[in-house]
Amino acid sequence: MDGIAGVLDDITVVELANWVAGPSATALMADMGATVIKVEPLGGDGMRGKLRQPNRPEGEPRTDYPFHLSNRGKQSVAVDLADPRGSDIVRTLAEQADVLVTNLLPGRLARFGLSAADLRTANPRLIYALVTGFGTDGEDADRIGFDLTAFFARGAIMGLIGEPDAPPPSFRPGQGDHPTGLALLSAVLAALRVRDRTGEGQVVETALLRSAAWSIGCDVSVALIDRHQPSKRGRKQAISPLNTQYRCGDGAWINLSAQDQRLWPRFCEAVGRPDLADDPRFATPVDRFKNGEEIVGIFDEVFASRPFEEWVGPLDASGVVWAKVATLPDLVDDPAARAMGMFAEVDHPDVGTFETLAAPFTLRSTPPAVRGPAPDVGQHTREVLTRAGVAKDRIDDLFAAGVLGGA
Repeated sequence: MDGIAGVLDDITVVELANWVAGPSATALMADMGATVIKVEPLGGDGMRGKLRQPNRPEGEPRTDYPFHLSNRGKQSVAVDLADPRGSDIVRTLAEQADVLVTNLLPGRLARFGLSAADLRTANPRLIYALVTGFGTDGEDADRIGFDLTAFFARGAIMGLIGEPDAPPPSFRPGQGDHPTGLALLSAVLAALRVRDRTGEGQVVETALLRSAAWSIGCDVSVALIDRHQPSKRGRKQAISPLNTQYRCGDGAWINLSAQDQRLWPRFCEAVGRPDLADDPRFATPVDRFKNGEEIVGIFDEVFASRPFEEWVGPLDASGVVWAKVATLPDLVDDPAARAMGMFAEVDHPDVGTFETLAAPFTLRSTPPAVRGPAPDVGQHTREVLTRAGVAKDRIDDLFAAGVLGGA
């Protein structure tokens, strides 16, 4: 495989999507060598500049790091889709593309003449990939869905997590979008494999709601049978005192995960409470569950007696699976993360070199690679349209009419 730049280096993708779910999928396609043409409104993708930016001294060059994560290595074309001449430009690009990825609502796509039927009639080899909140066939097909609403809230995750009787918890930006993007990527790669065999493209879909259900599939598979909502368990109502979290003396938290009865005496010995192993209140897993408040309270005092670093050796000796509840600085400096190549460098013309997340997988012979920063709005409009065979006079006229933007 020497000389292969990437597994998708012969694939052209038109991205007619904004925010995170769709763009994160096409960013990974770009990492694998695809030419990704990002079609943006004249004012740019609504994601630009919307999320937390780094704490930096005044005067230092800045860029939009979260936007780069989901848009690295792409070319940007700025188009007013509401103008029929603008949607016609997208049709021209789609006629020459292998994949089109969109998260526009079905009704808008139909109004612009950019539905799957519109585009695949002209290009039967096109793989038309849709990511939505709630699918394309039901009564909510044209309902807007973000990850906080479609994935976490309506997807039942928010209702399963948190302390009993507490308000539903909040979640971090893009936390539902990125796994949904991976689902869309999987579907596109499978469709490309089918096209290799048949010569035909197809429509592929995923939805935030669908991805949410898959992510909690262990719970959903049971609810399909009994329609029952599990009770929330607080930290002290965990199924086992070895399956919960404890705060160390320096404020750091440790998460334990073990259900093996044979580990109970070893754990008690390791943390300096061998007497608890033979205590009749905690003799069996059922006893420990029934007396969870009491035993977790005892271990709260035990763990609070030492800082985190002093618990590493005893916990390793106990045989219990455990991990520190990491902070973001912990994660980005984690030796395991560094060893597996979780991060990649990007060269930016204004801010220099900075780190971002690499693809969440690797291919040993043809590894994905970040191929550049995210583009400015419309940075490649003329370049891309010229390459697509659009006449210079037409491009000039569309710029003058305000249908195209950028450079």
